[in-house]
Amino acid sequence: MLTDPAVRAKDKPPGYYLDGHGLYLQVSASGSRSWIFRYTLNKKTREMGLGSLDDFTLAEARDRTRRYRQILADGHDPIEYRREEKAKLQTSQLEAKRRGITFSDCAKEYHETNKDDWKNAKHAAQWINTLSTYAFPKFGDLPVGEVTREHMRVALLPIWKEKAETASRVLQRIRTVINHGASRGYCDGLDSEAWDQLKKSLPKNSKQRVVEHHASCPYSEVGTVLLAVSRSTSGDVVKLAFAFIVLTAARSGEVRNAVWEEIDLDARCWTIPKERMKAGREHTVPLSEAAVRVLQAAAKLRNSDAQPSGLIFKNLQGHALSDMTFTQLLRRMGYDFTMHGFRASFRTWGADIAHYEHEMLEVALSHVVGDATVRAYHRSDMVEKRRKLMNEWAEYLAQAAEGGEHTNEEKA
Repeated sequence: MLTDPAVRAKDKPPGYYLDGHGLYLQVSASGSRSWIFRYTLNKKTREMGLGSLDDFTLAEARDRTRRYRQILADGHDPIEYRREEKAKLQTSQLEAKRRGITFSDCAKEYHETNKDDWKNAKHAAQWINTLSTYAFPKFGDLPVGEVTREHMRVALLPIWKEKAETASRVLQRIRTVINHGASRGYCDGLDSEAWDQLKKSLPKNSKQRVVEHHASCPYSEVGTVLLAVSRSTSGDVVKLAFAFIVLTAARSGEVRNAVWEEIDLDARCWTIPKERMKAGREHTVPLSEAAVRVLQAAAKLRNSDAQPSGLIFKNLQGHALSDMTFTQLLRRMGYDFTMHGFRASFRTWGADIAHYEHEMLEVALSHVVGDATVRAYHRSDMVEKRRKLMNEWAEYLAQAAEGGEHTNEEKA
């Protein structure tokens, strides 16, 4: 049987490497690696692709093989079975769109699918109960694709001040349901900017810090979250993109659509053109050593010695990752944080712990400040000071992760 080190070894010549029970690692002439399930049915041998090594670990490939062996034992052709299941799913999605699956149905579907992954039964019950209390009476019967920001605002407004913590949780759960609906083809979903606009439409109050706390990860916990994601079963591309977003304090969309042509590894800089920036200005991000290591790891996933080009973090279809990818990842792991909230974590850390001046932190986050300030902070000496800021952030995250890991070991 294969082992993880053997699978990851780069010295394997092209060919098939047997793990057992029909599972093979296939190494192509170009160096790409993928999983193959080889089986015999009606005296005919067939090969079924199980995905790339970049997307499925050895353990995950074994689980998939076990499932298809069971299907084979039941007398079904695994390849035909998968094709039929895919067709059924597409038909189901089209039918759901036509009948206009409601927000409450979508929420219940998500809850039923994921309830076993929550920390405990109490949390799972609270998740759906808060929506039943505050969201379903307002727009639960509407097709999920017809729920607007105004519907959400009206539902949240009565509790936004009086029950700030609950309101924040309800907002995050509404967002999860909408994202789930988009992933299932029930609706188009909303991007991060739309959610930001929704929060801005709600009144500010003295309890706002509590609300933000649940959207933004406390900076002392970011390192631990980063470590947990790196050890999760998500694909390598998703984990690397997640780390790059946190390490650079960039917006999710800026990272998801980043291309290799924007990276200067020699200068340790990432220059985002103005066309991709919210403020319409070119933005330079000095890269910490940790961020550079993420890029180097991403380049290795290409299995090619050629100079990388195009999207840095792309999905199996070769397109940019979806914003929902990270949201669903955090929810599966039991976190209520948003990806955009990690920028707030960085901002608070920079002011409270690292004691950097307001203007430098604002420019680091690509917020719009005075033209003179922008020019000053793009000078070579100020870029180096910002590089020091980003390196200190990366070091803080590494130390926090190490401390959290030690704490968990002591508790164990």
